Amino acid sequence: MIRTIIGALLGRELDRRDGRGGVGGAVVGALATRAVTRMGPLGMALGGAYVAKKAYDRHRAGRAGVPPRG
Repeated sequence: MIRTIIGALLGRELDRRDGRGGVGGAVVGALATRAVTRMGPLGMALGGAYVAKKAYDRHRAGRAGVPPRG
């Protein structure tokens, strides 16, 4: 279940970069979930760290009054 959540968050973060939305983020999230789980615990940690870093950057930008990028 954790891999599904991390995959969904990872897909959302990657899809926010281009700003178009749609199915692209879901597909990338599904592929990333598969790749992350094949890497084992290290992959789960890397995927979770990527999502956490993006959330942290967005939080800091919001507190500073700067509109978040993408």
